[in-house]
Amino acid sequence: MAELLKVEGLETHFQTREGVIHAVNGVSFNLKEGETLGIVGESGCGKSVSMMSMLRLIPSPPGKVVAGKALFEGNDLLTMNDEQIRNIRGAKISVVFQDPMTSFNPVLTIGDQVAEPYRVHHKAGKKEALDRAVKYLELVGIPNARERLSDYPHQFSGGMRQRAMIAMGLICEPQILIADEPTTALDVTIQAQIIELVKRLRDELGMAIIWITHDLGIIAGLADRVNVMYGGHIIETAPVKDIYKNPQHPYTIGLLGSLPRMDETEYRRLTSIDGLPPILLEKPSYCPFEPRCRYAKERCRKENPGLKQVEGDGHFTACWVNPKTGKEY
Repeated sequence: MAELLKVEGLETHFQTREGVIHAVNGVSFNLKEGETLGIVGESGCGKSVSMMSMLRLIPSPPGKVVAGKALFEGNDLLTMNDEQIRNIRGAKISVVFQDPMTSFNPVLTIGDQVAEPYRVHHKAGKKEALDRAVKYLELVGIPNARERLSDYPHQFSGGMRQRAMIAMGLICEPQILIADEPTTALDVTIQAQIIELVKRLRDELGMAIIWITHDLGIIAGLADRVNVMYGGHIIETAPVKDIYKNPQHPYTIGLLGSLPRMDETEYRRLTSIDGLPPILLEKPSYCPFEPRCRYAKERCRKENPGLKQVEGDGHFTACWVNPKTGKEY
């Protein structure tokens, strides 16, 4: 598969009263055509900020992208002018946000909002755009789609609003769909339906997906590769099967240990990760996970490890110590 997106050394800062928050610290990854990339980690680890920085959706001030490249089809998104980046957003790269109730405008109809990206990017008339909105609302499973065009967001259930948000993201048939925790506010039944819907649409439309979540369980059957983030860094990246079978970073092991498993035959207490995520008023010169890591050694307190390849093809981890053996790599 051809490479569609390549992000290199992305750094984003936020100016606050307490000082500069180093929210994203040298994030690099790539995305291939038709691939699903999962990005996981605790709240505040930099998942959403990385993606919003790439699309220049960070409000400035207080936010600012201070370094890096985001190459889409060979062109750097971070150096485009306002008109160029607007032509990309919604047309070639779309975002499905976490809470559709606050993402939709409450005083505009669902039909007008779903149709708007197509009208803007394809210079289509209202009737043509609404006909296309019906097609995509039907595609995501909205019954009586044409009759629902005149409904307002509050007249849709949570699951239906999320489906409408996905329809709005797909109406221009983007090459990349960024799904920012789109199932967090939904119950588990609707959550499963949305995940199956996205998988089906990925196969039908051939688009690439970046799925942002704090839940490793969600992406087990969805992603091809996984980036685990902590403290504004990618601290482990691997094919999805390797992450579950052979995690190499203590943080990833802790995340997996906190998940209940349906295939276990014996009682097991779920584990927790002691401590709190870093505040990041300074860019860590040491391993950002060191204060919470039970495997930490003296080197971890002095030097921040970069990603290095470990067991398995395409499996990289940012750790000085092999948590399976307790020895340094």
